[in-house]
Amino acid sequence: MGFSGPVWPVHPTRSEVGGVAAYAKLEDLPAAPDAAFVGINRHATVEAVGALARMGAGGAVCFASGFREAQAETGDGDALQAALLAAAGEMPIIGPNCYGFINYLDGALLWPDQHGGRRVGRGVAILTQSSNIAINLTMQARELPLAYVATAGNGAQTGLAEIGRALINDPRVTALGLHIEGWGICANSRRWLGLRMMPASRSWRSRPGGRNWRRRRRSATPPRWPAARQVRARSSRVSASRRWTA
Repeated sequence: MGFSGPVWPVHPTRSEVGGVAAYAKLEDLPAAPDAAFVGINRHATVEAVGALARMGAGGAVCFASGFREAQAETGDGDALQAALLAAAGEMPIIGPNCYGFINYLDGALLWPDQHGGRRVGRGVAILTQSSNIAINLTMQARELPLAYVATAGNGAQTGLAEIGRALINDPRVTALGLHIEGWGICANSRRWLGLRMMPASRSWRSRPGGRNWRRRRRSATPPRWPAARQVRARSSRVSASRRWTA
């Protein structure tokens, strides 16, 4: 991405990571980092975030999963997420359970995987909870310049609303696209962003025979065409069917 600032890898056993000299522990860094990507296991993440906060770091992305989203499986996800928040204190964190963000404007990214974007001077910002959706959106082949791609994961401390407000305050951002996975989050984002929001699609879940089910069945029925149009369509039923499906 062409980031011009210093990058300080931290690894307990390797002296070099990706051709860059590494430090054995956070305390060995020459200064407090502006931002950190924490890509270690969930318990070590809590410890590392605490160390970064004590150093005065600017913030951290927490990649590890196994927090509140996994409470049913682990039994300690809620407690561990609470411990993460306590360790962070006033230091901003994104996640846990997320990929982080890509800044295509300045060539800065805290991101653990491949992506399909490139440097731009202005463009749209994409914000989502899902890292899987985010990485796929960077691979889009349309002529849509991406200025930022950001993920929130669990949003334990810094959520979609706070990240979104920061993104749209950048004058180089021309539009903000949101992928929101819950109405409660949608309401909070609407309040903090100060936007009128309209869902792009709607789905129903109800038992067969219920009111929503009957409405969905009616909406899925092709309209009754005038007789003249039906005659014209008989010779091209396949294409007419495709038009309706589209």
